[in-house]
Amino acid sequence: MCTASKAGAAKVRSQDVKYVLLIYNNLATYESWSEQERAALFGEVDTIMQELTASGELVGTEALADASQAKTVRVRDGVPAITDGPFAEAKEQLAGYLMVECESLDRAVEIAARWPDARYFAMEVRPVMNTSGTEM
Repeated sequence: MCTASKAGAAKVRSQDVKYVLLIYNNLATYESWSEQERAALFGEVDTIMQELTASGELVGTEALADASQAKTVRVRDGVPAITDGPFAEAKEQLAGYLMVECESLDRAVEIAARWPDARYFAMEVRPVMNTSGTEM
């Protein structure tokens, strides 16, 4: 885990690695849940976010607009083709991400496994490449 600095905020150790945790879900499934079920899920998210903030592991997070708002761009022979919607036709769509900085892939997977969407849909964990790109 991270250690606390003098100011009381968590300090990330230099050997920590950044990971992106991609959140996949299905809007239709969320919409079928009661307000109480959705509130419980978002309560879990709030708890995890508070813990990651306190530990200094949270780098950032963003939700994405519904996949129906997406555009897919492909350029073939120099000609761009732009289509509505996401690249893949699937029930589960990329809904957002968390960026964490933690001690290991195992810790990043542990965080993803606690995220409520992992119980219903999927979470994908990927290391973030450093600027040299030597990980490829």
